[in-house]
Amino acid sequence: QVQLVESGGGLVQTGGSLRLSCTASITFFSVATMGWYRQAPGKQRELVASITKGGTTNYADSVKGRFTISRDNAKKTVYLQMDSLKPEDTAVYYCNAQLGSAYWGQGTQVTVSS
Repeated sequence: QVQLVESGGGLVQTGGSLRLSCTASITFFSVATMGWYRQAPGKQRELVASITKGGTTNYADSVKGRFTISRDNAKKTVYLQMDSLKPEDTAVYYCNAQLGSAYWGQGTQVTVSS
């Protein structure tokens, strides 16, 4: 059974930083495209960042230059470094793995206070 476990969320002030981690119990983690999505209250879930097996990254325009996605295949973990956080970054952040099927974590809350 595939499990994605996120950690690292919390409350931070505007301009602060957080690092999210997602550890996956996936046999073929190294070939999966991993991503972070977020969902704010009353809004649709949106892609924040993704990283392919080859290390190619993709970011939402709203986070470019502030967020960095990375992966450690040996640890089967994907990270999201979030800097210069803004109140509009407040959301539940979900880890996603694309490996034929799509798999999701349970989500971690990020709250940015103004």
